[in-house]
Amino acid sequence: MADNESSASSTTASAAPESSNPPETKRWADVAEEADAEAEAEAEANAKAETDVSLDSLVIDESKPSPTELTNPDDSSISVTSGDTPYTSATRFEELNLSPELLKGLYVGMKFEKPSKIQAISLPMILTPPYKNLIAQAHNGSGKTTCFVLGMLSRVDPKLLAPQALCICPTRELAMQNMEVLLKMGQYTGITSELALPPDQASYIPIQKRPPITAQVIIGTPGTISKWWQHKKLSLSQMKILVFDEADHMLAMSGFRDESVRIMKGITKASPSCQVLLFSATFDDAVRAFVSKIVEEIFVNDYNQMFVKKEDLSLDSVKQYKVHCPDELSKIMVIKDRILELGEKVGQTIIFTSSRNNAAMLHQSLVSLGYEVTTIQGALKQEQRDKIIKEFKDGLTQVLISTDLLARGFDQKQVNLVINFDLPVRYDNRSEPDYEVYLHRVGRAGRFGRKGAAFNLLCHDRDDMIMDKIVKHFNAQITEVAPWNSEKEFEVALQNAGLL
Repeated sequence: MADNESSASSTTASAAPESSNPPETKRWADVAEEADAEAEAEAEANAKAETDVSLDSLVIDESKPSPTELTNPDDSSISVTSGDTPYTSATRFEELNLSPELLKGLYVGMKFEKPSKIQAISLPMILTPPYKNLIAQAHNGSGKTTCFVLGMLSRVDPKLLAPQALCICPTRELAMQNMEVLLKMGQYTGITSELALPPDQASYIPIQKRPPITAQVIIGTPGTISKWWQHKKLSLSQMKILVFDEADHMLAMSGFRDESVRIMKGITKASPSCQVLLFSATFDDAVRAFVSKIVEEIFVNDYNQMFVKKEDLSLDSVKQYKVHCPDELSKIMVIKDRILELGEKVGQTIIFTSSRNNAAMLHQSLVSLGYEVTTIQGALKQEQRDKIIKEFKDGLTQVLISTDLLARGFDQKQVNLVINFDLPVRYDNRSEPDYEVYLHRVGRAGRFGRKGAAFNLLCHDRDDMIMDKIVKHFNAQITEVAPWNSEKEFEVALQNAGLL
């Protein structure tokens, strides 16, 4: 899978960097090249460590907002199925029978005031015996992470020095981000935690020489977690709660389905009463049906569901635009002379590309034009990726170029601009948009209900066709900025987005 060996970071330490990457299968969010992705993937399998893209740094402060800043859908848009067990929404965290240490973590560490609507509905279902499984879908920025992190912390017995909560994420970046939330929320509890990520070469220890894992909460990627378990280093016998973050990708055919199902079956056998939480911002119909089938067949136990209606999966706080550019060079000039020149005043920017080659090309073009930008993609060494993310979150650079590696779950509230240099399309049919990825990409701007803008750069007939399908699918209002080289029109667009 996407990770190769096992590594551990304690509660008090920062996330450990990864080792050199293993050969990659075609994975969600990060393709090598549009025309011959397969050939390049094969070449990368033999020479991945030789990736030599020079990277600068980026940054920002990741203080968590209060729930008043979260994206709160209307109550009528949230569909809940909870069987025979009655639940009452929580208007205050005190209603959830949390320990004083966890309440202190929420109010002092996280600076929360009250639950968001998603939290108010889902937390009683997570925290109330008999601890039913939950399939939950909610907006980006609605407070999903708090739901499952609080669920994990609340179920752990601090006196039992054994793994009791497990959170599995599709990328190391998301795992590290979730660990940051857990450390902040659980800082007064004494609960221990560990990151399950591939190690860097400097800290590599053969897994046979590692002691058994005693941390109470484990957060990591599926390959490393599987390796720990298969080598008898990770015990599942005391597991009380299992979380899949971005569950739609974890259980999609193109994602980590086989490994995820294998872990589920292992936990069911070792700890039949383990509660399962499947969280994501999106579930397409096929994955939703599979998820329900898996929960019913593997875990047998009754389960709850919480879904936001499809028509309410909108990006109301993000103003979306399209720009028709005559050619690829024009797309770069639009980014340089229009969006970034104006965007410097409004916060940070993420530019998404469809492939690693396009990311490298755009990086080199913008650097040669005098811009400080940082680029992240899956072929980079893991310590490079960690450094880039840290610098961007510390605010050292304003512009980050990324493949879809960061499309999901990346929280950086100072990001107000998203640019789709390439529109997201499906692997199996490049004439069809990847609607979920589009939603996740654009959702990186305007986090927690803030204002944001997304610019889609188009220059082929196929781009127009894909854009039209996206507009129809989301019933979206996507305004054209024309002509493509008008400074005034871009300024008006940012003003209409509430950013100038």
